[in-house]
Amino acid sequence: MSQDSTEGVRLQKVLSQAGIASRRVAERMIRDGRVEVDGRIVTELGTRVDPDNSVIRVDGARVLVDDDLVYLALNKPVGMHSTMSDDRGRPCIGDLIEHRVRGNKKLFHVGRLDAETEGLILLTNDGDLAHRLMHPSFEVPKTYLATVTGQVPKGLGKKLRAGVELDDGPVQVDHFAMVDTIPGRSMVSVTLHEGRKHIVRRLMAAVGYPVEALVRTDIGAVSLGEQRPGSIRALNRKEISELYKAVGL
Repeated sequence: MSQDSTEGVRLQKVLSQAGIASRRVAERMIRDGRVEVDGRIVTELGTRVDPDNSVIRVDGARVLVDDDLVYLALNKPVGMHSTMSDDRGRPCIGDLIEHRVRGNKKLFHVGRLDAETEGLILLTNDGDLAHRLMHPSFEVPKTYLATVTGQVPKGLGKKLRAGVELDDGPVQVDHFAMVDTIPGRSMVSVTLHEGRKHIVRRLMAAVGYPVEALVRTDIGAVSLGEQRPGSIRALNRKEISELYKAVGL
């Protein structure tokens, strides 16, 4: 936060330009003590800030002021690889976004999925956020919808929450629920906060219910919703703020 009244941009103008509120409403937010800059509550209307470097929050949610940052949700189709390019010419997510993202923005993909798994992948050029979302220490939960072979018994969720030993160590789920049953198959929802390779497929196979089809539906506060395979949408401000909060940014 700048102490020099001639430097930086007035805080209420930054909030207005970020689309948080009109300048008049932003001024009221500041007076009410709802705005935080670099960890300090600011109540003075004349305060100037550096929008490029200051961390600004309203009601605890981070305000995004960099127009060059991109935050996208992609529903990766089955048969597509989770890479931005493929030297063997196989279809990859880079093919999907090549003509849809304006400008030459280097995007990071958050969360790989194997070729046979459909579902949510986040794309961003915010390197700090991408790194933290992928780092296991932040334990961002991910939810999958799995169609498995067999009729899943009621006690399976308790067993999965207690932990199952795999060849590379134990795994515990955060949440498990039965979604639907059809003859010879069950549809279940699995939430866990780690990203070891093929973790859901290996976990369900280990307890005797191999996966036939798998879709990742959620990463943290971001949900796939009604997105069709191959579609891309921009994250809204609430989703981005929740991702920031989940990784301590």
